[in-house]
Amino acid sequence: MPIQKLKDFLNTNNVKYVMISHSPAFTAEEVAASAHVPGRELAKTVMVKVDGEMAMAVVAAHQKVDFGLLEGVVGCTGVSLAEEDEFKSRFPDCDVGAMPPFGNLYGMKVYVDEALREDEQISFNAGTHTELMRLAYRDFERLAEPKVGRIAAAD
Repeated sequence: MPIQKLKDFLNTNNVKYVMISHSPAFTAEEVAASAHVPGRELAKTVMVKVDGEMAMAVVAAHQKVDFGLLEGVVGCTGVSLAEEDEFKSRFPDCDVGAMPPFGNLYGMKVYVDEALREDEQISFNAGTHTELMRLAYRDFERLAEPKVGRIAAAD
């Protein structure tokens, strides 16, 4: 079970969550459709480099990270998309591209688009391409301690 680290963390912190199994899906849009989750509630984790440091940018499934906006939120001038070979070894318990947005469990910062705060629930890949986890957004924010701001372009 790839996501045991996250489950243990949530259980230790008395967070209620639901696991959702779905057929294999690899893009955020496919995952949302397969799991019957609204795209605005499904968070996707995009691996970025912020001034050379690996970080997570988390946006709704239907959105794209706006690097200029992210630079403004972070207060830096060097944000770029991370290459798979630069980060995959940091997530030995996860399928590539299915990392949960809890960078604190992997030694990195997390930046979240403010639009995800609009829903009471947040859903995200749970370490595989066949499982989602859903929990209260307030619990996610309390435990992941992300910096929240506008980091995705308007729809």
